[in-house]
Amino acid sequence: MHLTLIRHTSVDVKPGTCYGATDVGLSSAFETEAAQVKHNLEGKVFDKVFTSPLTRCRKLASFCGFNDAIPDDRLMEMNFGEWEMKEYDLIEDPRLQEWFDDYINVRATGGESFMDQQKRVKSFINDIKMTGCDNIAVFAHAGILLQFMLLTSMITPAEAFRKQPPFGGIIEVDI
Repeated sequence: MHLTLIRHTSVDVKPGTCYGATDVGLSSAFETEAAQVKHNLEGKVFDKVFTSPLTRCRKLASFCGFNDAIPDDRLMEMNFGEWEMKEYDLIEDPRLQEWFDDYINVRATGGESFMDQQKRVKSFINDIKMTGCDNIAVFAHAGILLQFMLLTSMITPAEAFRKQPPFGGIIEVDI
């Protein structure tokens, strides 16, 4: 099964802000960035298209002509719990350093860990394998794309945050 993974375009959030699962708005560059994504997807035909339910992904899927993209909560970005919408530099939670030291296993306070997110992605993969589809598109977030890259051995866990796909980036993987 071939997957085309599309990261949403840039968001209207101050740099350095932890916004994971929050449904934030898109930047003023949306039209330009989305047009480039749409151009990069031209000629591709998908058996099914899935999207994170967050607006930043649904809006891009619709702009690219996939108004019937299937929302799936398992494709949401990592839930950072109490850290959501706070600037990383202003988070006073002592667990933040624990998370920076081991983001793979340590949960954000009131949120989830990288491994929790990976369980969601594995569940999604198991379900789409049962669809019989050969070519699937997924509109999602950097964390979700990283999970797919990890699960297909494109990157190692240690490389994950250094290999974040850019806004509007497209990655192709085979499962």
